[in-house]
Amino acid sequence: MRTSFYIAKRYLFTKKSLNAINYISGISMLGVFVGSAALVIILSVFNGFEKVILSMYNNFTPEIRIEPAQGKTFDPDGPEVRNLKKDDRIANYTEVLQEKALLRYDEGQYIGTIKGVSSDFLKRSKLDSTLVQGRFVIEEDSKPFAVVGSMVQLYLSINVNDQFRELEIYSPKKGAANSFSPAEEFTLRSIKPVGVFQIQQSFDESVIVPLSFARELLGEEKNVSSIELYLGKGESISKFQQELSHKLGKKFLVKNRVQQEQSLYKTLNIERLMIYLILTFVLIIAIFNIVGTLTMLVIDKKKDIAILSSIGADTGLIRRVFFLEGLLISFVGCFAGMIAGFIFCLLQQKYGFIKMAEANFITEAYPIAIKWSDFLVVFGTVALISTIASSISSRLSVKNLGDMKEDL
Repeated sequence: MRTSFYIAKRYLFTKKSLNAINYISGISMLGVFVGSAALVIILSVFNGFEKVILSMYNNFTPEIRIEPAQGKTFDPDGPEVRNLKKDDRIANYTEVLQEKALLRYDEGQYIGTIKGVSSDFLKRSKLDSTLVQGRFVIEEDSKPFAVVGSMVQLYLSINVNDQFRELEIYSPKKGAANSFSPAEEFTLRSIKPVGVFQIQQSFDESVIVPLSFARELLGEEKNVSSIELYLGKGESISKFQQELSHKLGKKFLVKNRVQQEQSLYKTLNIERLMIYLILTFVLIIAIFNIVGTLTMLVIDKKKDIAILSSIGADTGLIRRVFFLEGLLISFVGCFAGMIAGFIFCLLQQKYGFIKMAEANFITEAYPIAIKWSDFLVVFGTVALISTIASSISSRLSVKNLGDMKEDL
């Protein structure tokens, strides 16, 4: 192996007269360089977008959510969950009561989700970062206020600066019998919208109100729809979830963020996989240029091969020479490409010189998040493809070995 590597290294790095073989080898290396750099950069950009999107979701999606396994509501003071408030590992405990309701503002109507939350909800960090208008306040001087999602604001043309108009919310009364007047079958409450938040459509169809207001509207004196938890710094979410699931039993569902937003995480994973596969196909085309490069190198080094064979080199040694030559071309291009991609990502993180086309996006420049696992994936991909391509090429080097001996 040492002899084969020495010869392969001399073929690649030793100074020699420039000819077509040298240019073709350089082009093959450049192709691997560009493909590797592009793969690192695109995956880092995707990581950045993923981080931005998940950070927005995480402002509203708790680390742990407790839901009833059957039915819509449960008693938060029941024996299974009442001691959670005393658990020192929990930094934020929010009771939630939510239901669909008819929303009216001026002449507009919309079916949205009323989400009543307890006071701990406002203690969550970065809530204000989701605001596009107004304030994130749901109660002030014992007076309830509402913060509406951007979809609600869009459909109803809500003006949070209008001090006179209020949002009317209609909810069916529990156990109400058929009446001659449909109005008697609904509970109507009015509330002043003071802010608009924007995250994603499933969230932006909601109206955040105080829990007490939601209880009056929905006629629910005690029960809640869910309990949302944030743990203290350094606490293990998976360990806490497992312990809580065992404690609560089959009556409750204890979900982490991935389980709460399965469609989101599934979509992100699929998009990441598709991006990786598309760029990998480009990389395959670049690396398989090595087959042609090594084939022409075999022709160019026909006399060298014959000499090696005549002094006792077997076919395995000659094959390894060109196999290692292909790997060297790929690995040099790969390492150089990953270094270039890494430098580009650092510069984009610091200076943000490539800007977003959408001026209203949460970040002006394309976001970048570097993960070292991506570099391992890129190197592994290049190593696998180049091994296959070099193996094919190395076989060509000894295919006509007998003819080469005769020519010598």
